[in-house]
Amino acid sequence: MKRKIEGLYAIIDATYVALPDMERTASGILGAGAGILQLRAKGRGAGPVLEASRVLKRVALEYGALFIVNDRVDLAVLSGADGAHLGQDDIPLPEARILLGPDSVIGVSTHDAAEARRAQEEGADYISFGPIFSTSTKKDAQSPRGVEYLKEIRKTVTLPIVAIGGITENNAAEVLNAGADSVAVISGILLSKDVPGRAASVISRIKMAKGS
Repeated sequence: MKRKIEGLYAIIDATYVALPDMERTASGILGAGAGILQLRAKGRGAGPVLEASRVLKRVALEYGALFIVNDRVDLAVLSGADGAHLGQDDIPLPEARILLGPDSVIGVSTHDAAEARRAQEEGADYISFGPIFSTSTKKDAQSPRGVEYLKEIRKTVTLPIVAIGGITENNAAEVLNAGADSVAVISGILLSKDVPGRAASVISRIKMAKGS
């Protein structure tokens, strides 16, 4: 049985964390209670990213967390990752499933209802939806979708939804109450002077919002 996608969806982005520093950062975030970890390393060489992926997979195993590689299905396979997260221009989901296997966890980035429906029809395990709010993490991010559109997406698909884009510990509850199962917080955690502490704070807000 595949693990549920819920709570904090932690993303370690090479824009904010150098590849050699990712092990320490991942340990801090997972130690704070995150159950999902994604490596995002756009524009970095395949060799160094594969090495980082193998390190993060080992750390995720230590904490019993899922490890997902962004974009690079090949590196997900080679590193033994639990799955991959696909953008709209990445390898199509059906082909990714062939490479990763039936038990892998595959997510798809979506920005509207049509993309969300297609991801579900093609067999995605979850979708991310956003950006919910304005974000500086992705330079090519589309315009903010807002929580009202998120509510519509919740009515459109039965898949778990990871809300992403401009989410902080202060607005996480609003997003979860609008229908998200999980929230991705990137710069709000990675740019903190106390990464484990900030991650723990976000997780606490999530639990309060979920009543757990």
